[in-house]
Amino acid sequence: MAVSAQITPIKTAAEAAIATAFAAAQARLPGDGRIAEQRAAAFKQFDDQGLPHRRVEEWKYTDLRALMREAKPIALSPDAQAKQRARSAGELLAGIDARRLLFVDGTFVPELSDLSALEPGLTVQSMADALAEGDAMVANRLGTVVKTDDVAVALNTAFMGDGAVVRVAADARLDRPLHLVFAFGSMSAAAAFIRSLVVVEAGARLTLIESHEGPDGVDYQINTALELVIGDRAHVAHAKIGTEGSQAIHVSTLMAALGAHARLHDFVYTTGGALVRNQLFVRFAGEGANLAINAANLLKGRQHVDNTLVVDHAVPGGFSRELNKSVLDGESRGVFQGKIIVRPGAQKTDGKMMTQALLLSENAEADNKPELEIFADDVQCGHGATAGALDKNLLFYLKARGIPQQEAEALLIQAFVGEAIDTLEHEGVKEALMAAAADWLAARG
Repeated sequence: MAVSAQITPIKTAAEAAIATAFAAAQARLPGDGRIAEQRAAAFKQFDDQGLPHRRVEEWKYTDLRALMREAKPIALSPDAQAKQRARSAGELLAGIDARRLLFVDGTFVPELSDLSALEPGLTVQSMADALAEGDAMVANRLGTVVKTDDVAVALNTAFMGDGAVVRVAADARLDRPLHLVFAFGSMSAAAAFIRSLVVVEAGARLTLIESHEGPDGVDYQINTALELVIGDRAHVAHAKIGTEGSQAIHVSTLMAALGAHARLHDFVYTTGGALVRNQLFVRFAGEGANLAINAANLLKGRQHVDNTLVVDHAVPGGFSRELNKSVLDGESRGVFQGKIIVRPGAQKTDGKMMTQALLLSENAEADNKPELEIFADDVQCGHGATAGALDKNLLFYLKARGIPQQEAEALLIQAFVGEAIDTLEHEGVKEALMAAAADWLAARG
């Protein structure tokens, strides 16, 4: 007689708390019908699989199940004090003329946002309003831009509350960047689930900036996701700046689809947060598209930052370049996982990836895992990875010319990360991040 036994995984305290929170919040989350069904299906995926752990290949270096020991309560709408604390958020880019939209504890704050005289072709709406009103475009797009079975994305879909919905009409050219400022303003720990959708139609052009920040000493949790649709011949420059508080957990997902001859230049800058996961899923949906993904990470203490990306060349003629630079001090850990997929028939693909880590301490750790999956024969693809300390010969050269040790090290480190920062298209953002990197180095002592 055959005996079968059903194995039920034991839930961690965090997983149990998430399940309790969803049961309590499900009825009041915005959206019904298709959105409600999507939420339920996404939560079932999480309930079946639990938080991602080291036996999940894509999360092998960032065991969220072990690292996230508790789940914080869902963030409430920000009070006046939280809004006041967040009023100055995004100061790193204060010198840039940008249209600023402020989100506090995951909720859009229109009275502290620049909504006047929108440029022709630009429409802006809060995600909570779009879901509550049953916006057909939002309902049709959410969860379809890039299909993924990632559990962090499923959690975001289950709990998504607010975020930005941005539309840029065909052939519109927006001269001012659009700056989405996400600030945690509460002084008590909570969890925010932010979902944004940006649709840039054919031939349009947009510079999009995200800033994510919060106070030190508060162990808040952020799960944010952005779905980005780039139409044929459209051009998007996207920069994500992460300066979260010292105890924060931040999980971010970009899901982008590129139309024919579209261009996406993406940049990720991370200096804040205790545990950060920046994951990017990019799909070439039209022929002849161009993609650049660059990142600069400056880490210290016991910070853990994981940049994971999947670039899916599904059609012919795609061009992609990825460059990841990490500076690791103290006992910090930098993770890079990058995969380029070339589908059958995606001939004339040109894809290259490089990750480099600079170790400033014997206790720092770099884990690099670049991958290629190629199913076409007429392609040019490659990847590389390096990790090491500062070049002693270069240090000697600088010191021999009268430059003190600390200053010599700073010059070499700034040149190292500057290679990535210099890829930014917007000069103002480039200058601001170069200055921020210099400040980080000065604070290192």
